[in-house]
Amino acid sequence: MEYQVVITETLSRIEKIDASSVFEAEEKARSLYANEVVVLDYSDFKDVQFDTSTPTYFKSPDRAFTLLHGDCFKLLREFDFKFSCIFADPPYFLSNGGISVQSGKIVSVDKGEWDKGKSQQEMMKFNMEWLGLCRDKLKDNGTIWISGTYLNIFSVANCLTELGYKILNVVTWAKTNPPPNISCRYFTYSTEFIIWARKSEKKPHYFNYDLMKQINGNKQMTDVWHLPAIARWEKSCGKHPTQKPLALLARIIMASTQPGEWVLDPFCGSSTTGIAANLLDRRYLGIDQEQKYLEISKNRQEELENQQTYQMYRSKIKDIQVMDSLYPSMVKEDSDITYGDLPF
Repeated sequence: MEYQVVITETLSRIEKIDASSVFEAEEKARSLYANEVVVLDYSDFKDVQFDTSTPTYFKSPDRAFTLLHGDCFKLLREFDFKFSCIFADPPYFLSNGGISVQSGKIVSVDKGEWDKGKSQQEMMKFNMEWLGLCRDKLKDNGTIWISGTYLNIFSVANCLTELGYKILNVVTWAKTNPPPNISCRYFTYSTEFIIWARKSEKKPHYFNYDLMKQINGNKQMTDVWHLPAIARWEKSCGKHPTQKPLALLARIIMASTQPGEWVLDPFCGSSTTGIAANLLDRRYLGIDQEQKYLEISKNRQEELENQQTYQMYRSKIKDIQVMDSLYPSMVKEDSDITYGDLPF
């Protein structure tokens, strides 16, 4: 990881100058300094300061999409900012030599070193640390969504409770097009779980209940969501091995945030969270330690600068289509004053 460190030295000296006024004294001092009659050196040293700037990998022209390159465990400690919503898809720790089927071909399920299996104790320590850091970054009425499978979601739930979060729902994402079970020794894995929790027990959270009900045919939306895995058009800039579909993230963001608010993803991968956020006029900060995935993220956001691509993406997400039909006159909010900007 590469940081920019600003080193500032302070030199100071007192000079006695004859003058008729303070103004004249300052002007004489400036002249002496400019003409190198007075030259400060090491004997005039007073102080030194070091300022390490957060390593920004990419920032969109409108500052609504920012990427940081590095370890979220370190970077989340380096700035002070509060987010309305956090979505996290942490490692599932399932890269242990298994196989699956993708596009009709047998493939390895190993994702990388970051997804190698851990013991239960190691997993609990990992989840406690990042969830604690994220809680510090949430607004008092903010909420967090965490995606997982049976391999890690129970650990996440225990950590949330221990840290003081209040679990609101455990959403079951039922994939309409899951990969087949090639061993034929148990039921096909077709679901993932997404825990939704707020920062604290007593502080109310934001929930766009009416919109979720209208999207669901004017019936209360349940905690079982039937949505497909990622489509081919979502891989135009490359693919992350655990990439989530835009339809899933769009629903999450629509349900728990308002236009202009900030969304954080500490394990951003290829930034589906950020693309969904920008499609819905939210702002986004993504963090990842793999540069190749940040490059995919950057390219995906730059695609949205093309209005034709932007509109095409929106047209392919059913929930956004329903929202647009219900609120055709919705305009983009100028929310700089309300929600602020990142400190870097």
